Amino acid sequence: MMPGADAQTWRFRSPKQHLMRWTGWFWLIALTVFCWNLMTENTIWAFVADAPRQASDIGGRMLPPRWGYLSDLWQPLWDTLNIATLGTLIGVIIAIPVAFLAAGNTTPSRHFVRPLALLIIVTSRSINSLIWALLLVAIIGPGLLAGIIAIALRSVGFVAKLLYEAIEEIDENQVEAIRATGASGIQVIDYGIVPQILPAFCGISVFRWDINIRESTILGLVGAGGLGLQLQSSLSTLAWNQVTVIFLVILATVIASEWVSAKVRQAVL
Repeated sequence: MMPGADAQTWRFRSPKQHLMRWTGWFWLIALTVFCWNLMTENTIWAFVADAPRQASDIGGRMLPPRWGYLSDLWQPLWDTLNIATLGTLIGVIIAIPVAFLAAGNTTPSRHFVRPLALLIIVTSRSINSLIWALLLVAIIGPGLLAGIIAIALRSVGFVAKLLYEAIEEIDENQVEAIRATGASGIQVIDYGIVPQILPAFCGISVFRWDINIRESTILGLVGAGGLGLQLQSSLSTLAWNQVTVIFLVILATVIASEWVSAKVRQAVL
């Protein structure tokens, strides 16, 4: 640089970038404050201040657990496992054709059938299983059937979405090779597509079953049977030492299902 020339200082951000950055932070903070005020508008802060004492009181009532109540939970636990397993099975059976109809490389119509299949997937995934259970209990009455169908309806979207993505990612060269032999459409699917997606399908199904074990434990809160029904009964009668036992049973069940799910996925993937 020539002597006397104006020295230029390098800056990480230009003045305009600094302004935009601080403007963004300002609106982010403003949005956070607005949302906080909206969420806490009806909050009674005296109850919040008293929450530690209440939590300590309830925690004291939950101990020691009433282990004798454990014998009353085996049947609800079995019902919970049945809800999760049968619901997953039904959901997977429905999800398979939906996935093939939704996949861009297997759908018979990209303009009508595929959007309809995608709508089914989105609808299933948008509604929580607890909401499905509420609707079904109102329609078909309380019991295990409502829980099974609720789990199935929730599972369809999850399984179908991941499965149709796996179908779209297959190696088309293998499919073309099968098709070149003069195979029918069913044979192309059977020999060209299914072997490629089978490991992913098994992993997805087991993973969804693992999730459904957790979700089925709370469906009884709305009358769909299982451990949730016992939990609701214990909460209603303030039997906190029974609630502790139910929590421990749910925890043990979830850990066991997680272990089984991991072992199965490790075997098939």
